[in-house]
Amino acid sequence: MLDHCSISHKGGIVLWSRSFTPEASSIASSSASPVNSLIREALIEGRTTDQKYEKDGYAVKWTFVNDLELIFVVTYQRILQLTYVDELLASLKTLFVKLFQPILTTFVASLHAVSTGKVVAAETIATWNFSTAFENWDKIFDTLLKTLEEKAAKERRARLGAPIQRPEPTVIDTPPSDDQSTVPSQPPDAPQDEQQIARNVQALKDRLRGRGGRRGGRGGGRSSDAGSGRDSVPTSDSETPTKRKKTKVQRKWGDEAPTESDMASLDFSLDKAELNSTTSSQDIQSLVDQASMGTRNREGLYEVKDWEFSNSTSAEADVISQALRSSTDESQQSSKGLGALGSLFARLTGSKVLTEQDLKPVLDGMKQHLMKKNVAKEIADKVCEGVGETLVGKKVGGFQTTNAAVRLALSTSLTRILTPKTSTDLLLSIRTKLSSPLPSSQRRMPYSITFVGVNGVGKSTNLSKVCFWLIQNGFRVLIAACDTFRSGAVEQLRVHVRNLSMLGVNGAADSKGRVELFERGYGKDAAAIAKEAISFGKDNDFDVVLIDTAGRMQDNEPLMRALAKLVSVNNPDKIIFVGEALVGNEAVDQLTKFDRAMRDFSSASGGAGTSKERGIDGMLVTKWDTVDDKVGAALSMTYVTGQPIIFVGCGQTYTDLRQLRVSNVVQAILSD
Repeated sequence: MLDHCSISHKGGIVLWSRSFTPEASSIASSSASPVNSLIREALIEGRTTDQKYEKDGYAVKWTFVNDLELIFVVTYQRILQLTYVDELLASLKTLFVKLFQPILTTFVASLHAVSTGKVVAAETIATWNFSTAFENWDKIFDTLLKTLEEKAAKERRARLGAPIQRPEPTVIDTPPSDDQSTVPSQPPDAPQDEQQIARNVQALKDRLRGRGGRRGGRGGGRSSDAGSGRDSVPTSDSETPTKRKKTKVQRKWGDEAPTESDMASLDFSLDKAELNSTTSSQDIQSLVDQASMGTRNREGLYEVKDWEFSNSTSAEADVISQALRSSTDESQQSSKGLGALGSLFARLTGSKVLTEQDLKPVLDGMKQHLMKKNVAKEIADKVCEGVGETLVGKKVGGFQTTNAAVRLALSTSLTRILTPKTSTDLLLSIRTKLSSPLPSSQRRMPYSITFVGVNGVGKSTNLSKVCFWLIQNGFRVLIAACDTFRSGAVEQLRVHVRNLSMLGVNGAADSKGRVELFERGYGKDAAAIAKEAISFGKDNDFDVVLIDTAGRMQDNEPLMRALAKLVSVNNPDKIIFVGEALVGNEAVDQLTKFDRAMRDFSSASGGAGTSKERGIDGMLVTKWDTVDDKVGAALSMTYVTGQPIIFVGCGQTYTDLRQLRVSNVVQAILSD
């Protein structure tokens, strides 16, 4: 049964409407009616393109007549399956337009005259009496609706009557079968004598006994196969081997009593952490690489090592120094050290003013060189454009001066891009927050860092490296296991926490209490777990909370919304994107969409008392040791977000964490 039907103009004027229930009539007159919601959300805001809209238990379907700007709407309860609604809308549209075409055309023309200001709207609408204009439409609509309802009822009865007629040819009139293993031919409610019941019971027993024998034969064959390698199929039920029940074999100690070592080996009540407390110092030291250990600065803070380009030739330093030399011998030595990239600039000789035509082949070669260094193509294009703008119109006088000008322009552009716009001193940020004054009645909040990124880049592993770095600086760290999707994610962090607990400050043993794991298992809401972890860290005086999240692809909108919810609800102090050094062009797509999605969805969520959008605050690039001098991912990532690369991961131990210096990255990119 329908609840409401209406025909209206797109301008908002209702030409005809009908409510079939008192509830529908009261709802239709309110501002929260499904029709008004349809117009506001579906037609005006364009939030749905389907021809069906559901709101507050109602289903709304509609259709248009675009040339006359009419909207036909039908509303009914969503729980009802009205199959005739689509046919009703089509018939309404056809009949209404066919019957009232002249009236509708005149009405639409008058509305357009109102919109152009030729006539007054109130006077024009007042002249229209829709009740008299469509006085015959009520009868036509009732006839049409009744016809469609009767048609739908007949179809429903036909569908429901079909299965009822199937059992009509019963087996009562068929002759009884002589096979006693079959089901009796009488229906269940037919009277049966004692002999027939006895025969049925015996037939059922014979069938069950036959099935059991076949199962036993198959089971015996498998046992024989497993034991002797020969097939053995029983020939009768009497030969069917019975399945032997396995019993636990008791341990025989002999005449001597068990020793203390025997009893200790059988004692499984100890906790794993207690068992691992006896781990040798050699096993503990295997978790760190002493050669990769950082150094202490004057303030006693532990700083990780700088990543250094291994090439012995410093391209940038050589170019600058060679540009200042004037002797022939020095010029020959400098040209020898320039390599393939320097040969690209050798064609620019003589004293002249550089033009775009002169620089085009050099800039093309420069772009190819940057792309070989794993710089994204879009970034390489923009870098070369910037270098070209710097050199066009510049006067050079000789090969050496030209080469130095081009190389220095490229070096300046790369340095400008890689120079961070915000501080990369994470220790300073942590100490500033922890030392900020608070009222005596309040506990200080821990510094929270959220690690995000795509699948498989190494978030959990490098989070543990950052945790080791924080432990070396005397902080108490709480790791929140918010990856509740990937199997083994919580166990992986548990192993890292156990290992880090054995590595104290300066790599010494016994640092219990400095690092703990906060976990709630799998399948839970990551945002709620992170909130509980931060609250737990606040109540138990932890300094830093490291939040591990599940990996997700940048195009997965539901997962990105869930990540933005975690960010908006907990408002972490730092959001670190973990990416790979091998991705190349993919780095631009990953970072752009991650940053954009987090900003859009976090501002829409508006959790933690704020609706401020949050994006990426910094980056940690993993697998840095696999790319050698192809470090273009650092340039691409920094160019896209404008945020600094805080650390790079370059190994498997907890000390394999490095800081990037701009000069070292520029040196690696310029090297041939």
